[in-house]
Amino acid sequence: MIDCYTWPTPNGHKVHIMLEECGLEWAVHPINIGEGEQFKPEFLKISPNNKMPAIIDREGPNDKEIAIFESAAILVYLGDKTSRFLPKEPHKYYDVIQWLMFQMGSVGPMLGQSHHFNAYARERVELDKIQYGIDRYVNEGNRIYGVVNRHLEGREWIAADEYTIADMAIMPWLRDPAKQGIDIANYPNLERWRDKIWQRPQVIKALETLAEHRRKSNAHSDKQWEIMFGKTQSLQGQAAE
Repeated sequence: MIDCYTWPTPNGHKVHIMLEECGLEWAVHPINIGEGEQFKPEFLKISPNNKMPAIIDREGPNDKEIAIFESAAILVYLGDKTSRFLPKEPHKYYDVIQWLMFQMGSVGPMLGQSHHFNAYARERVELDKIQYGIDRYVNEGNRIYGVVNRHLEGREWIAADEYTIADMAIMPWLRDPAKQGIDIANYPNLERWRDKIWQRPQVIKALETLAEHRRKSNAHSDKQWEIMFGKTQSLQGQAAE
């Protein structure tokens, strides 16, 4: 049994997808990031960076329990555990790893900022005060979409000529391009690849995880804004005291 501490975000969903694709037995433990549950001491013991998702595998290596945080680390762990979606052949293996790092270093952080400034911040901050942030990250978002689109010319999958954790990691970040200020029609190779993954039964099921808690609008309460984007973040080191 794998316990997954998570929330319906792109980082959460990429782990949900891998768990479903591997057919593993797993249980969902919601971590409501808008309510600050990521700062609770019991969660910090699993994920010291106070970020979800995190997992506990009750049947880890040598039948010993193991806790893993950081979504990419979880994907690699599950790939190693199951020998699925992470090829062993060295050239293919490192092809997958480099694109997984691309997701962690560029796709997630930059599209997250694009989403924040283009969709969330404009609900609370005067536009002229955030226009630079919107332009900066929407421009970077388009660059990233372009990287993926060009790479997929003549390719079915992101890496290793097969469906892997690299595809699972990147795809959830590209489901709502409009909120990132992106016109998906400009990236037909990416859209084709994304929609093919989106149609997989395991992916459909995974994306329904905690669906009742999906954000319904771009607006945040004052409490949610403070917890997720305010001083609570800078003070998080005190949460474990």
